[in-house]
Amino acid sequence: MAESLANPVASTSAPAGPAPEEPAPALTVAPGPHIAYGALTTRRMMLDVILASLPLVAVSLWVFRAYAAFQIGLSVVSALVAERVFVALRHRSSTLGDFSATVTGLILGLSIPPAAPWYVSVVGAFAGIGFGKIVFGGLGQNIFNPAMVGRAFVMIAFPAAFGVATYVAPGLSADAATGATPLTALKMSGETPPLIPLFLGLAKGSVGETSALAALIGGLYLCIRGTAAWRIPTAAVIAMSLLTGAASLIHPSPWTVAHHLCAGAFLFGAFFILTDPVSSPLTARGQWIFGAGYAVLVLMMRVLSGYPEGVMFSVLLMNAVTPLINRWTVPVPVGGPVPERK
Repeated sequence: MAESLANPVASTSAPAGPAPEEPAPALTVAPGPHIAYGALTTRRMMLDVILASLPLVAVSLWVFRAYAAFQIGLSVVSALVAERVFVALRHRSSTLGDFSATVTGLILGLSIPPAAPWYVSVVGAFAGIGFGKIVFGGLGQNIFNPAMVGRAFVMIAFPAAFGVATYVAPGLSADAATGATPLTALKMSGETPPLIPLFLGLAKGSVGETSALAALIGGLYLCIRGTAAWRIPTAAVIAMSLLTGAASLIHPSPWTVAHHLCAGAFLFGAFFILTDPVSSPLTARGQWIFGAGYAVLVLMMRVLSGYPEGVMFSVLLMNAVTPLINRWTVPVPVGGPVPERK
């Protein structure tokens, strides 16, 4: 007993030798966002966008026929070629399998006038992939939506190509086949088109912007699947409705809230372009601000600028302030704010 008290180590039953090392925890420290749902891969998200765009593609093929097929097909093929070329120049492996380039070409094709010259789609795809994506380091590093970068480039470089006459579905008047888009008609002469054609898609415009119904169907699919942050389009629709509703009360106009929501590419931009997870805010509050800011800018450009539609520039401007919105809306951690280092 005395010996065991004098030497307690000897009284233990543990075997002699060094203790076995415990396995280190599999912990990876990385910057946000942190996605816990492993099935939400880039490939799956891009496939969701492609599936969600099918209603828009179907309406565009019905309204614009071969024009729509040509623009969408050429934009997608050009985006794939541009991605392969630029990735090869960086001596990286091919990234075509994630379908991000396919989505860029698809969104670009849907945002181009149907009868635009062929080089508009090609140049826009190369500019969008090169200047909007690869120059920043590739997918996940870009701060601007690549499709909108490409469209802005060709719109500035080839402004006349965006004013050409387009083919429309049978059943519309000759004025609709050769006249201006609804927003251009509003800007130039104050004309108010019927609401049903704007909602269903029997109106002039870019390939994917004519049908508010198709944009809603595809957008709701993206939100239900979790691919698109539902707060962004919700904030955009609410802000546009409140602003145009208040404007109608102050200055009554034939253009109702529904006209502003359905005309142009507002819904297409809110659901398919603004919700790009790379170039949109990460926080819930930031997404509300982001969507509302988009609606404010679109309405300001429609009313105050020389452009009949302001979706493209509004998206790019909101992309530019996304880092600032993220900084403004950092959530408070559990247990209180982190103390500042001195």
